[in-house]
Order: sequence, then structure tokens, then C-alpha cells
Amino acid sequence: MERIVYDRMAEVDQLHWWYRARREILSDLISRRVSLPADARILEIGCGTGHNLAMLGAFGRVDAIEVDAAARDIASARLGHAVMDSPLPGLAGVADRAYDLIAILDVLEHVEEDRAALVSMAGKLKPGGRILITVPAHPWMWSAHDVVNHHKRRYTRRTLRKVVSEAGLKLEMLTWFNSLLFPLAAAARVAGRITGKEDGDDKLPPKPVNTLFEAIFSLERYAIGRLPLPPGVSLAAIVSVPSAS
Repeated sequence: MERIVYDRMAEVDQLHWWYRARREILSDLISRRVSLPADARILEIGCGTGHNLAMLGAFGRVDAIEVDAAARDIASARLGHAVMDSPLPGLAGVADRAYDLIAILDVLEHVEEDRAALVSMAGKLKPGGRILITVPAHPWMWSAHDVVNHHKRRYTRRTLRKVVSEAGLKLEMLTWFNSLLFPLAAAARVAGRITGKEDGDDKLPPKPVNTLFEAIFSLERYAIGRLPLPPGVSLAAIVSVPSAS
């Protein structure tokens, strides 16, 4: 990602509606759909500035990986111990068969070799472990945001299913999310394309807008993993290693 993306993340990751609501939604999803032991070991890959680490820490002991040095320093301070810098797909130095949950949250789209990355992650799971994936959806929504974030792709349900299958993994759940605000996001992307004024900057909106968007997006925590959601800006998946493997 561009330096400005990490800098902006550090400024707003505790305030911005998207970060705050997403943490609530994913916390509920983990509670509902991932059976973790009391002493669970969790790995977040691509943790950025560490804005998800406290949420994940409610479920067990957390390790993390971040390749950007400045973001890694911030994340390490938040985590209380050193964040690793092992890049995908190799994950060199990360212990095999060590984790009950691996979270890769809006990171897989940055990785050229996404299938190889999933294969590598599978080797780091304990028996019965799970991988929680979130990715941006809809290739037609490609914009300046994707460019500045150095995305390699946006996924469809079909392409995410395909890469999970090709990695030899079992797809346990696949759902849309950020669905309630999808019409607004789609309209903004189309308008930006028509006017040539696409905005790749995730700056903090005015407080009333930020509060409203957080309240709307957060509502999805009651449905995700329980009810099918309509198309959204993102996809979430839970995958595992088939028992026969």
C-alpha cells in the first residue's frame, strides 16, 4: 500500500465508521461461527496498525504479521510484543500447526499468489483450525481506492470459492457484508467514474455522517452468519482444512 494509506490508517482506525463497525461485525461472527478453545492461539496476517488486535485478543493469545515497518511498530506497541514481518505466501519463521484461528482481513487481495498464500496458511493451523477471510467484492467497483491500496484484484463469490478450492481448503461459510451501505457505495463509484473524480483517500467523514454510517453498518452484526445478506461491498469467508487431509 502507499505510505499515505498507512498514515491515514494510524490516524483514524479508532474513529472511522468502517473500522469500528467491522470490528463489531467480525467479533460477532467469530463468536457465532468459530468454536475456539479458551486458550486459543490466533494469528492476524497483515495487521496494519494493529486496529483489530484488541478485538481478536478477546478470543485468545494473538500473534501478528505486518510487512510495513512503520505500521508494524505501531501494531507491536498495541499488541505488547513484537509483530512479525514474514511476508506471504511463504510465512517464513511462522510455526507450523500452531494456530486455532488465522485472520486475514482485507489482505488477500494484495497478494499476487493468493492460492499459494492460502496453502501456506493452512500449514500453520492446528487440527480443526479455521481461517477467517475478508476481501473487497465486485471487480466492476475497481477505483482509485484499489490503486492506492495496491490491490491485485477484487473478488466475486465465484473467484473466492475457486481459489479456496484450488488451495485444497473447505469453504464453511461465504457471505456478503457491508451490504446495507452497498447502494450508496456503488452509486459513489459510478459517479466517480463518470465525473473522473474518484477518491482513493479514506479520510474521516464529518462526525454526523461517521456516526450514521457506523450505526447502519453495525446492524449487520445481528445477521451475519445467521441470515443471507444481499450483495455488499465485501465478502467474508470461513475456511478449514478438510479432515481427510
